[in-house]
Amino acid sequence: MAKPLSAHPSFTLVLIFLYLSCSFHFHIGECHKPKRKAALFIFGDSLFDVGNNNYINTTTLDQANFWPYGETYFKFPTGRFSDGRLISDFIAEYAKLPLLPPFLQLGSQHSYYKGANFASAGAGALVQTFEGSVINMKTQLKNFKKVKTWLKKKLSKSKSQKLLSNAVYIFSIGTNDYLSLFVTNSSVQVSPQYEKMVVGNLTTIVKEIYKIGGRKFGFLNLGDLGCLPGLRILNSSSKNGCLEKASALAKLHNVELYNILLKMKKQMKGFKYSLYDFNSSLRERINHPSKYGLKEGKIACCGREKFRGIHSCGGKRPVGHEFELCQNPSMHVFWDSYHLTETIYQQMAAEMWNGPSNFKSLFQCL
Repeated sequence: MAKPLSAHPSFTLVLIFLYLSCSFHFHIGECHKPKRKAALFIFGDSLFDVGNNNYINTTTLDQANFWPYGETYFKFPTGRFSDGRLISDFIAEYAKLPLLPPFLQLGSQHSYYKGANFASAGAGALVQTFEGSVINMKTQLKNFKKVKTWLKKKLSKSKSQKLLSNAVYIFSIGTNDYLSLFVTNSSVQVSPQYEKMVVGNLTTIVKEIYKIGGRKFGFLNLGDLGCLPGLRILNSSSKNGCLEKASALAKLHNVELYNILLKMKKQMKGFKYSLYDFNSSLRERINHPSKYGLKEGKIACCGREKFRGIHSCGGKRPVGHEFELCQNPSMHVFWDSYHLTETIYQQMAAEMWNGPSNFKSLFQCL
């Protein structure tokens, strides 16, 4: 008489293996697939903004709702600072969620069950960063609280609370807090405490979401800021060198962010996070583009003058109407003076999902 399958030794070993691997992978708690897909709430700057700045009173410096933005994938400008999709779009696709519309877009509430995108190009962690021209992080948090209230009315308190605790919250913020020091006549004195202020403001927002019920968070550290075409052109001391002052600030920020997340993990019960090393990933592609199927790592596809570092892409910005446009954005790291091509965002999203940072795990465990 054959043994029942559940009594078979090999079946038992498989169950043990699955249990151990799941427990190890997610560190704490029981690992299981939620009954409904985890919602995705997106905060930050132009790396994640899918068009919120289309709906605010701002300048074209902080908008991308004109050609040639969006030319390769959407075939029309959506407000994304790229030729196509962004990292947040690809993460949504991996999580089997739709592309989330801008929070400010009319009718966006129909997607709140699956998440919302609050990001604003030009936003920083500090309120004073491009103040009056962007949706700052405090306002992004207020907008999230509006979604929370809407969900509570539609789903009941317990169901909405479950949705928010199972949701994933991702952040790309900080770049503009440092860029603003170089691209404006900023009077801010950069001290060793500056990056602590920037990361501290981000931490405050994260803790507010944690109080509301959020438990799973994803973060990008800052790229090598001095190597952005828009800052490279400010370095007159070297023909091809990066602006080291800006890169140094990004390094200080990234160390502070790494340390504060470790501390939060220890202090906040149930707090789970994933941190993607955007800095190393970008630097690799800038310095070794051919390894990633690219031809150009330093010169932007759209802009003008040296490195196409003048932020004139689209010809609608205060820096002038003239701009050059490459024939094949997919061969470039940079789309415009400060932002990346869809090709790079797609590669990075794949690394985030499956690589050491393992964003995928945030969507699989409660």
